[in-house]
Amino acid sequence: MPSDPDLPSPRSADRVYDQVKAMAVAYRLRPSERINEVELARQLGVSRTPLREALNRLAAEGFLAATANRGYTMLPLDPQRVLTLYDYRAILEVGALRLACERASDAELAELAAFAARSRDEPDDDAHSLRLLSLDERFHEELARLSRNDEVLRALRSLNERIRFIRWIDMQNGRRATTQREHLRILHHLRAREADAAAALLQSHIARRLDQISEMIRTGFAEIYTGNAMAEQAMPKNAAEQAMPKNAAEQAVPKVA
Repeated sequence: MPSDPDLPSPRSADRVYDQVKAMAVAYRLRPSERINEVELARQLGVSRTPLREALNRLAAEGFLAATANRGYTMLPLDPQRVLTLYDYRAILEVGALRLACERASDAELAELAAFAARSRDEPDDDAHSLRLLSLDERFHEELARLSRNDEVLRALRSLNERIRFIRWIDMQNGRRATTQREHLRILHHLRAREADAAAALLQSHIARRLDQISEMIRTGFAEIYTGNAMAEQAMPKNAAEQAMPKNAAEQAVPKVA
């Protein structure tokens, strides 16, 4: 039976989804902005059918809000909502760390420590901020991978995409050196199978207060509305994956309150 020419192929639908998702993650679609589907379809050179499919998926994943008879709107950069995402991240990652402490081999933990040490030596400047963020995400996702729980890893990857912009702002605020030291300290306790000590450090490493998030959001609005946001930078494709060899670890501004 011939395919319906009005329906997008799975490959083209996925491509549109990836494009729109990248725009949402980097806030090329601005906070609280209503999506003009006609204009966005024109920009992407696609019909509205695959675009609507992409928008539906992104709404289901928490990137957009869907409203009856009004279409889709970007979620606002709201401090309380971002705080709930950080709380969720802490729950996911601390739970994954405890499982990794039980399930990861010494060799896997040693390889992750070597990756963390290599990441520490990356250039620390604005020109490399997206690569540094990519490496940081990779560290946390590799740690979650060692839990041997695919659902936890999948949830963390999705969450990382939703807070990537805020984490990029955080990375620019001088946390790079502290972040790398904390990664190595967490792994020191993990390799000693000191789950409670490692979990306490990870909880502190992830946690952000509401006032800290509010300040990051203020900075984020400035980046978005002056055209300096992460969307204007090129994130190297698979940069973090290139930095860590395949190994056992892989297998297993409005004012805000």
